Amino acid sequence: MPDGYLPRVVDVELDELLPALPALALEGAKGVGKTATARRRARTVHVLDTPGALELYEADPRRLVVGEPPVLLDEWQRVPASWDLVRRAVDDDPSPGRFILTGSARAAAGATHSGAGRIVRLRMRPLTLAERGLGEPTVSLRDLLSGRRPSLEGTTPVDLEGYAEEICRSGFPGIRSLSDRALRAQLDGYLERVIDRDLEEEVGRPVRAARALRRWMTAYGAATATTAAYDVIRDAATPGESDKPAKATALAYREALERLWVLDPLPAWLPTSSHLRRLGAAPRHHLADPALAARLLGVEADALLEAHTRGPLTPRDGTLLGQLFESLLALDVRVYAQAAEARVGHLRTHGGEHEVDLVVERGDHRVLAIEVKLAHTVRDDDLRHLRWLEDQLGEAVLDAIVVTTGTDAYRRPDGIGVVPAALLGP
Repeated sequence: MPDGYLPRVVDVELDELLPALPALALEGAKGVGKTATARRRARTVHVLDTPGALELYEADPRRLVVGEPPVLLDEWQRVPASWDLVRRAVDDDPSPGRFILTGSARAAAGATHSGAGRIVRLRMRPLTLAERGLGEPTVSLRDLLSGRRPSLEGTTPVDLEGYAEEICRSGFPGIRSLSDRALRAQLDGYLERVIDRDLEEEVGRPVRAARALRRWMTAYGAATATTAAYDVIRDAATPGESDKPAKATALAYREALERLWVLDPLPAWLPTSSHLRRLGAAPRHHLADPALAARLLGVEADALLEAHTRGPLTPRDGTLLGQLFESLLALDVRVYAQAAEARVGHLRTHGGEHEVDLVVERGDHRVLAIEVKLAHTVRDDDLRHLRWLEDQLGEAVLDAIVVTTGTDAYRRPDGIGVVPAALLGP
């Protein structure tokens, strides 16, 4: 677009909901583009994260609900009273399109009224592959959820090297165009700000062991796309140390990082009405952007790949690259599923005999099952978990696909779809 704005999937949601609802809250980690997206619709803007403005609005919060609608309250959480002011303003006048709130932190439990019925929340995540402009997606997640098992087609030039580059380049729109060194500096600065400033503000006290917290976040990044127990992550962050952080302290920081949207765990899918039993309830660990995990671990695209003199690029550390690739796909699928009014989880039986990476559930509890494979081609053995789920749930499985690093989208004779990651879209 002329002003450099990258169209977002959430734009369609906003344009559908804003004319019908009095107040929307656009929430997500810093840097995902909330302000740029909201400003395109607002006529009055109140910026709450600058010192001068903060003093003014704290002295007289009522100023925040004044102005030509839509009124944007940018970083509303800096003046917590603003949430209840908007809620009461909506009670007095429920006309649609009055307020947009953007927030980079979720209010602590009990800090504000829930806003239920007055303020509708929308999550905004970093750029998906489709939003990054790698090519035109040819496979729609919404169509896959239709149950029609549509034909799949399309070709992409994006290869394994391209996906490794996208993992490390980040989905934060404001930094993607930077040179490699500047990009690394920005990601380092982002993490330092989270640890040195944002987290301190969130927990209400200084972070006394910043280095230990960074080690914990690094261990969390290494556990990306796994269900590793938090004690295991804590132990991995403090190998050989007897004086480990107290469990309560680690939990407090984890919860604060979730409120800052820096951690974005994927919940377990637990069907409400099914004969499936003995499913694990632990979430899969993800950071807001897999680039943050890569930066915490000190890896770049070329460090994730080994170029052979003959033949294609192959993973040097298949486990790590596979985990980060899965995290990238989890980000994409959650964005597309939200647009389709669906929710996403993962499935794992207690013993680990069966796992399905992403289960997208419609409102009627029927599901789309997705396996993520860091592979150019698909073998029959790669499909065993999808076949198992179809056997268990029958017609409740609307469709089943494997997302790969290959070039072509197609449907196998057994009905399971094969979709290159770059071709999957909303």
